[in-house]
Amino acid sequence: MAEKNINALAPQTAYQLADITKTRPQFGAITPRFLTRLLEFKPLDAGIYRVNRVVEGDTPLDVLCSQEPGKEEIPQGYVEYQAKPREYVLSSISTIINVDTKVQDIYSSPYDQAAEQLSLGIESLRERQESQIINNDDYGLLKNVAPKQRIKTRAGSPTPDDLDELISKVWKEPSFFLAHPRAIAAFGRECTRRGVPPTYVSILGAVFIQWRGIPLVPTNKLFVDGLREPEGPNGKTNILLLRTGETKRGVVGLYQAGLPGEPSRGLAVRFRGVDDQGVASYLLNLYCSAAVLADDALAVLEDVEVGIYHEYK
Repeated sequence: MAEKNINALAPQTAYQLADITKTRPQFGAITPRFLTRLLEFKPLDAGIYRVNRVVEGDTPLDVLCSQEPGKEEIPQGYVEYQAKPREYVLSSISTIINVDTKVQDIYSSPYDQAAEQLSLGIESLRERQESQIINNDDYGLLKNVAPKQRIKTRAGSPTPDDLDELISKVWKEPSFFLAHPRAIAAFGRECTRRGVPPTYVSILGAVFIQWRGIPLVPTNKLFVDGLREPEGPNGKTNILLLRTGETKRGVVGLYQAGLPGEPSRGLAVRFRGVDDQGVASYLLNLYCSAAVLADDALAVLEDVEVGIYHEYK
């Protein structure tokens, strides 16, 4: 059928006079970063955090428990401290953002080009911060789980029994599990298979499944076979269980306080000037670390297989 001719302005031509509603730049790598939102962060004055621990023996300090204390000698003693406690020194995550001032002058309506570039740069630093808190070779959570706090899955898939075993390791006020979304899905399948579906809880405006009242918080920084987004159906990862907060002797995040022009926690943005080609430069520094105050504040379930599925009749 021949296309009908319409004696009117064509849409392609009318488009030239139309206003276009635009979005800000959409960065697909941005995640909710629940870990850094749920952790308690401790501000530092000089970039160093010393974790003083008591040297704990097999028995606690002797005390007297008697109805007639005057007739018995009260035990004497003291509590020893570690002679060389661990100190955490803040590390920096840095990048430089360049913006052509001519582009900024001409193309900054409705969105300021420099502001958008800085915003995306800051998001990138925050993503790296969460990854470092989990994976850093010095202070990362995976590297700082005590040997007695490490367990392996019984059959590959993360089962309710495995998570119960984790809870037995962090039984003093556990805060949340931390797992890759694929691991959480694998746990959900095991719950379905056993007829014990997990319940749900709303935190930070999001809905999480929970086990024994403890939410399973997703992050793609607990890699599957070393990848954030594995391509194949199978792979192995880890699941963490944390107790958070300084007053609970848990896991705390660390940051430098009082930075000049600090747009957000632990972040410094400095203008480096404009070069001869009219390119403005900004230095972004994010200072961060994390500390585990007690061994029983953190445990890990290792060798978690995410690709096991079941047939149901």
